[in-house]
Amino acid sequence: MLSCNIKGVVNKFPLRIVAEKVINKEVDFNPDFLKHMFGKIEWKALVDGARSMGYTELPDHAPDTKLLESDDESFLIQFHHALLELHLEEGSLVCPETGRKISVNKGIPNLLLHEDEV
Repeated sequence: MLSCNIKGVVNKFPLRIVAEKVINKEVDFNPDFLKHMFGKIEWKALVDGARSMGYTELPDHAPDTKLLESDDESFLIQFHHALLELHLEEGSLVCPETGRKISVNKGIPNLLLHEDEV
């Protein structure tokens, strides 16, 4: 998980996404992996991040885990897309406490801190 590493910052996560360019990269669908990862995800952060990149198909609140075991894979497909296929290509990540922008160029965030932030 990416978080703000500036010295003294308490509210480090989640970084807000400001998207300029988002790309979709196709990834093989693996329901077992998604079911395993579901409980490890901070749901609100995933939903907010996906929405900031233009993907609005995820529900506001994490669904009941019974939905993961049902025969209906529509939720898992939506979760898969948001988690694995959406990529921030250009834009920035913004610290929720300080407002510092971390630039993202070609999908890589520049997480280097300034000397006074270490």
